[in-house]
Amino acid sequence: MPLLSLLTPVLADRAELLAEAGNSIAAQQLPPGWVLEWIVQEDGPSPSLHELVEGFPFSRYRANGERLGVAVTRNLALSRADGELVHVLDSDDLLLPQGLSVAIEAFAAHPDIHWVAGQGDDLLADGSRRSVRLDLAAGRVERGVLTQYFVDHGGVPIHPAGLTMRTAAVRALGGWAAAPRSEDVALLVAVADLAPGYLTPTATWLARQHPGQTTRAPSWQSLFPLADTQITQRITAQRTANLHY
Repeated sequence: MPLLSLLTPVLADRAELLAEAGNSIAAQQLPPGWVLEWIVQEDGPSPSLHELVEGFPFSRYRANGERLGVAVTRNLALSRADGELVHVLDSDDLLLPQGLSVAIEAFAAHPDIHWVAGQGDDLLADGSRRSVRLDLAAGRVERGVLTQYFVDHGGVPIHPAGLTMRTAAVRALGGWAAAPRSEDVALLVAVADLAPGYLTPTATWLARQHPGQTTRAPSWQSLFPLADTQITQRITAQRTANLHY
């Protein structure tokens, strides 16, 4: 059976949110024949989520034993993935019931694509949803289009927390970048410069907005310029080296 691996890095203080993420995975309506595995990698020196995760029969848990950061934690989860596709799901986000099915069907309809970006609505504290307008048409996205958008605008019009990718492509590119911020953007623009992808026409996941978000910390924004420099250098090097699949 074809397998999709969900990768979730998590910290010990996210137990309640992680349980809700797991429930959203359990509610997935997959295409016939497909199965999934949930690979949870707990970051930090005092892991405590093993019992919670083990309550989901489709889960596979491991702890780092020390604080390594989100990029390294995702890459360690990736090293344990057996699926031909990987989907990144942050511990405080939720999948909509058809979320993974939409991505899988896009890969079936476009056999040459290597990534699918699922649109995500914001889930607000009162339970309501807020759609995010994207400056990019839904559907097939040709090779280089998204990367050029980053070059022209200094960012991407897609939230990379809803990505489904071919596992081989992610591994070939070294996984998530060792960047202080935007490690997921760095991976997205790298794979999008080498291969076409797909942007879903509707939301497939929910980005929970809550006070405990790491991105709300006052110091978070200050390191984005350094990360952008790394991403720009990677794009330039990749194009100069003329690397192609």
